[in-house]
Amino acid sequence: MLGAVLALLLAGAGPASAHAALQSTDPAQNAVLPVAPQTVTLTFSEAVSLSSDSVRVLDPAGRAVDSGSPAHADGKDNTARVGLGTGLANGTYTVAWRAVSEDSHPIGGAFTFSIGAPSATTVSTTALQSAEADGLVAALYGAGRTVAYAAFALLAGAAGFVLLCWPAGASRRPVQRLLMTGWVALLVSTVAVLMLRGPYERGSGVGKAFDLSLVRTTLDERIGTALAARLLLLAASGVFLSLLVGQLGLPQGGGAKATASGGAGTAGTGKPGPGTAGAGTAGDPEEAELRELERRAAERPQREARLGLGVAGLVLAVALSATWAGADHASVGIQVWLALPLGMLHLVAMALWLGGLAAMLIGLREGIGAEVADRFSKIAFGAVLVLVGTGVYQSWRGVGSWGALTSTDYGRLLLVKTGCVIAMLGVAWMSRTWLARLRAAPEEAAGAAPEPVAVAAAPVSAADASSGSAEAGGAGTGDPVRQAQLARQRAARANADRDRGLTPTRAGLRRSVLVEAAVAVAVLVVTTLLTNSPPGRVAGEVAAAAANGAATTSGGTTGGTTGGTTGGAPAPQTVPGRTVELKLPYDTKGRTPNAKGTATVTLNPAGTGSNEVHLKLDGADGSPVEVPEVELAFTLPDRDLGPLTVPLTTEGTGRWTGTAQLPLAGNWVVSVVIRSSDIDQTTEIKQLKIG
Repeated sequence: MLGAVLALLLAGAGPASAHAALQSTDPAQNAVLPVAPQTVTLTFSEAVSLSSDSVRVLDPAGRAVDSGSPAHADGKDNTARVGLGTGLANGTYTVAWRAVSEDSHPIGGAFTFSIGAPSATTVSTTALQSAEADGLVAALYGAGRTVAYAAFALLAGAAGFVLLCWPAGASRRPVQRLLMTGWVALLVSTVAVLMLRGPYERGSGVGKAFDLSLVRTTLDERIGTALAARLLLLAASGVFLSLLVGQLGLPQGGGAKATASGGAGTAGTGKPGPGTAGAGTAGDPEEAELRELERRAAERPQREARLGLGVAGLVLAVALSATWAGADHASVGIQVWLALPLGMLHLVAMALWLGGLAAMLIGLREGIGAEVADRFSKIAFGAVLVLVGTGVYQSWRGVGSWGALTSTDYGRLLLVKTGCVIAMLGVAWMSRTWLARLRAAPEEAAGAAPEPVAVAAAPVSAADASSGSAEAGGAGTGDPVRQAQLARQRAARANADRDRGLTPTRAGLRRSVLVEAAVAVAVLVVTTLLTNSPPGRVAGEVAAAAANGAATTSGGTTGGTTGGTTGGAPAPQTVPGRTVELKLPYDTKGRTPNAKGTATVTLNPAGTGSNEVHLKLDGADGSPVEVPEVELAFTLPDRDLGPLTVPLTTEGTGRWTGTAQLPLAGNWVVSVVIRSSDIDQTTEIKQLKIG
């Protein structure tokens, strides 16, 4: 059956689109043009949103030469086009771009092209800062998203725990504070994310968070619409919480009657205790039946209230989860029709489990019985099954291949999240063990607080009086008022020592649940990082698009405005003694002779501007080897510049040459992608300091 499900998923697989990838540019990257182009056009793998400075073109001196206000080319929402001024001089021009992909994630980068001949460029580093998010803004934005996830789990999970497991908990102050904390935290974090979204997209400082024009622009985007809808739903959730506390927080008639009859009701359930049943049975069966009917009639309004509140709460939880799923990875790519509902189900199940744990901690402190804990244990087990099922699908959809689990940030984060979830399951199993012990102890499972030490009618012995006199610092033994005071103090200390019913078994269960909740916080942090990372499937698309772009550029026309550098462009001037050589051992884990060896990259003059590049691949025996595909690229991470793919020309077996335009000084990363067979591939990287 599992094979059939996987076959169905694979059959419906198509190109993924989450996190847009730059597919092509006109002019092409590193192109050398005989005449100046009139426009610069970028084509992406999915629709993108543009701002007034999404595409900027800078001349060798760092001056802007674009007309501003980029727009979609020919009405295609997956393109960006900006016009250029007239009379552009020869030299190397830098294009810095930034846009928002359809799944609401900002993307950015830069590339170069030349007019007439390549030249050195003095583009300042500050001119490219908008291609990456400000560090403080990015940290605050990520923190806001993490708090929003945690607050949703707290709000929905705690409300679910009260409705499904512990209705009487609605009257407890700690539970009410927990619900309000979740609501307020979700409200504040949503407003913060809404205000920080504009600066985050444009790479500006935190001061721009109060720019109302950026807020209005954000509201016009998909994520802005989702955040606005979340705020409206939070208003409805506030009404829901007031009804929840107002309806379920009232005294329960059935429980009160039962207690008044001489039996203690089961904690938090409103059911009559054994005293009531025993009195009714010993007296008159008809009277016992009548009392049972009265109890059910008294509980009927609350049952109806719980049902209505449960339906309303479920609708609100699903709607709130849609504000994440509708503006994230699930909203684009393959099988959106299936990914969206499963993503929402994943979030609701997560909230039931993690938020329920927080409510469980409070419940154990308040003395809930084993019946309540057991009911939550069953609900949590069902939530875990849903999480596993939906998580496996989301992982397959996002990763795309086994290799992406270790070769991409998304895959590695997914492995970390999987490890955290496994740790949570291990702790949850320990919690079930403690719960079994709690069931086995009748005096603890009842959930009532231990019987307090009675002092009102207790006789006071001479020894007690003597002890009391000593404690009182010499008070006379014949003072009955003082003796009663001392007795009450001793009783208070004894009751406090029991910590409101937190017996050893109950304390062990509470510690286990606390550890489980702590690991859950780590899961939420990793989840936030996952949503901000391009899926492994998309990372593969980016590499493929870069490889196709390199092939297109190296095979381009020689005289057109979009031709590649091989079309008669002047080669860079080499400088004796300025050659830098990098050796990168590689191993694709394949079984072919070319699967293992050394890649050697040489640059001259290893400075800013145009560099002559040579790439050699030698096998383990030192002889040149041929591979189906090889790609060389340069990236400047500090400025979010690149990857700048180098168009390569074959010069023999295992030998390639090309030209690399490195516009800025800094610590560059050289990456070589080597594919030795249809399925065996590796990427090797090494740092290179320029300037």
